[in-house]
Amino acid sequence: MMVINISRKLLSSLALFAAIIIFMQDVSAKQVKYIEIDGVIHPASSRFIQRAIDEANDSEAEALLIQLDTPGGLMESMRDIIKSILASDVPVIVYVSPSGSRAGSAGVFITLSAHVAAMAPGTNIGAAHPVSLGMGQEDDTTGVMEEKVLNDAVAFIRSIAEKQGRNADWAESAVRESASITETEALELGVIDVIAPSVDSLLVMLDGREVALPLGNRKLELTGVVLEEISRTWRDQFLEVISDPNIAYVLMMLGMYGLFFELYNPGTVVPGVIGGICLILAFFAFQTLPINVAGLLLIVLAIILFLLEIKVVSYGVLAIGGTISLILGSVMLIESPIPGVEISWGVILPGVIGTVLFFLVAISLSIKAQKRRPTTGLEGMIEETGEVIEKLDPVGKVKVRGEIWNAKSTVGKLPKGSQIRVQKAERNLLIVEEFKE
Repeated sequence: MMVINISRKLLSSLALFAAIIIFMQDVSAKQVKYIEIDGVIHPASSRFIQRAIDEANDSEAEALLIQLDTPGGLMESMRDIIKSILASDVPVIVYVSPSGSRAGSAGVFITLSAHVAAMAPGTNIGAAHPVSLGMGQEDDTTGVMEEKVLNDAVAFIRSIAEKQGRNADWAESAVRESASITETEALELGVIDVIAPSVDSLLVMLDGREVALPLGNRKLELTGVVLEEISRTWRDQFLEVISDPNIAYVLMMLGMYGLFFELYNPGTVVPGVIGGICLILAFFAFQTLPINVAGLLLIVLAIILFLLEIKVVSYGVLAIGGTISLILGSVMLIESPIPGVEISWGVILPGVIGTVLFFLVAISLSIKAQKRRPTTGLEGMIEETGEVIEKLDPVGKVKVRGEIWNAKSTVGKLPKGSQIRVQKAERNLLIVEEFKE
């Protein structure tokens, strides 16, 4: 029995010791931070990527893995991301994945700037020609500006490609000629470093690889690493939502409606507060989008024309002009060929139709109110009936609405008790006629 007890204690101790070792290994396990970017590159996604890079550096992670699928985005946001990548003390791995994904436009720059560039089978990269977003006017000045933007983009992509030891000639062709290639061509041309079917296989393939960092070369040690995803905070999610062009458009329209209600009915407060908040959020979103000022001004003009239609009788001319202006402004508001950075017709049409119907109802109610006979004051006495209480010869007194008025007959004498109807009111004198039911 004593031998059995000693054996049980020994086994318990060994199990406890093994559990402590496993726990210590889990605590001290190296981490690879991980994020997913799926969509347009704009200030909201730029902030998220920069926060992930900072978090990876603060936690001294072995690497940061960015799984990328993007059609492109804004140049300024892309440049901010690349600055953070190149300044990172932790290796940044950009992985174009899953199959069917792409790294287009700004995504090409970001992929080439990574310390390790990888792609999954069935993906593509390219088409990085910069797009001018302006007022739609083409002249000599516009041509010169486009050439400057193009040359600047070429110089930038060549510099980051050369810095990371990648094919700078193909990078230039991606910008100048919108060249686009598959993952196998990218590997053959030296645009990327590796093709991997999954994240796990990618980490295995990169284990022991040496990368150049600002503080010197570093060998990736990815055996047994723990992959930890950095999730978006509520602030990141909120900024992502309102940066959607369709959401920004709806916020702008709601803001204009709210302010209109407040100005039309001062003191209601709630519409004005909601409208002000919506407009501020819309203007914040517009900072992240390629806004065409002409489109915005056309929408403002449309609202003004609708308001004037309520006050001025134009027989529908102002309403028609407002409708045309609203449609043109909505179409022109965001000018970008990049998928996802545009307002959907499914949002524009309901917005325009809803606005037109709203103002048509408001106009019809206004016209009815103007035609309605007054019910208060002297004007409200017109067409009212009453009774003579002191004979009219032709002036006397009548009783209308329970009140005694001085009155003057238009038909000569009227005896007491006669029924009368008010024709018009002059100061404190009612002009009446005989009324027979």
